[in-house]
Amino acid sequence: MSASASGNRTAEARRYTWRVVDIVVASVIGVACAVIFLVWNIGYELPSSLLGPLLPGLGGLLAGPWLIAGVIGGLVVRKPGAAIYTELLAAVISALVGNRWGPLTIVSGLVQGLGAEIVLAIFLYRAFGPAVAALSGAAAGLAAGVNDSLVWYAAADGAFKAIYIVSTTVSGAVVAGLGGWAVVRALAATGALGRFAAGRDVARRV
Repeated sequence: MSASASGNRTAEARRYTWRVVDIVVASVIGVACAVIFLVWNIGYELPSSLLGPLLPGLGGLLAGPWLIAGVIGGLVVRKPGAAIYTELLAAVISALVGNRWGPLTIVSGLVQGLGAEIVLAIFLYRAFGPAVAALSGAAAGLAAGVNDSLVWYAAADGAFKAIYIVSTTVSGAVVAGLGGWAVVRALAATGALGRFAAGRDVARRV
């Protein structure tokens, strides 16, 4: 094996290996998003009461804020497992603090994080633009919709489930995906992500 090939393999392995700073920042993102979850656990009730009567299942459009942790974590850390870790951590904190969904919140966090993670993995953790962010958020929303339909709405009819799953997917793409991408861009512009590729990407464009 040539020195060049060995060096390339080493660099590739390093690109996928978590650093201490990755763990710290991913944890901070998870905790910050947990605060969003806790606020939205209450805040969603009013818009939900307005959307429900319009069309059963349309309440899935409100899922986005609960999906954003995985997208932001994945876009910032850019390492395997980042989306799952941040989404799951935020869900665990939400469950521990207390909400109406209890321990099943953790299951939701795992499923949603996995949805976001799968898309980033498909692109080999090399693409992090708005389109990929939207797809990642949409996958998280799709996972959330399917999980909720099985766990919370098992007795609902097919039309409700279809509308709900489409709604969570759209909310995931727009709110969590594009919204998460915008949040990362804004953070990078402040210099807070200078030790990450996400921060350097923005710096190069300025």
